[in-house]
Amino acid sequence: MTDESRELGVDLSDVEEDLENLDYPIEQDELLEEYGEEEIDMGEESATLEELLEPLNEDEYGSYDEVEQAIMNMVGDDAIGRKNYSDRTPPAAGEQRQEEGGPDQDGQSEQESF
Repeated sequence: MTDESRELGVDLSDVEEDLENLDYPIEQDELLEEYGEEEIDMGEESATLEELLEPLNEDEYGSYDEVEQAIMNMVGDDAIGRKNYSDRTPPAAGEQRQEEGGPDQDGQSEQESF
């Protein structure tokens, strides 16, 4: 697996080339019949393409980009990794970033500052 095949914690490397080379537009039923059992790795979890796309009930996809976007829309937060994490930029002037596990995030415990 390369970094190029993983986006937002989702690894499409096993099925990416096949999906890119399909003749679009393609009906969802046809797409899932052919590739529905393909596993999509999402960090520590995985799901089949069918499990991700079937709930959307789309008639068809016009391009690989539409399929990829649909997959990204359906993955959970666990695939993304640490919420609000960026090692690239500090907060902008006036920007208030919520720490992961901060008091305003449901289901998260407070983190101790050091």
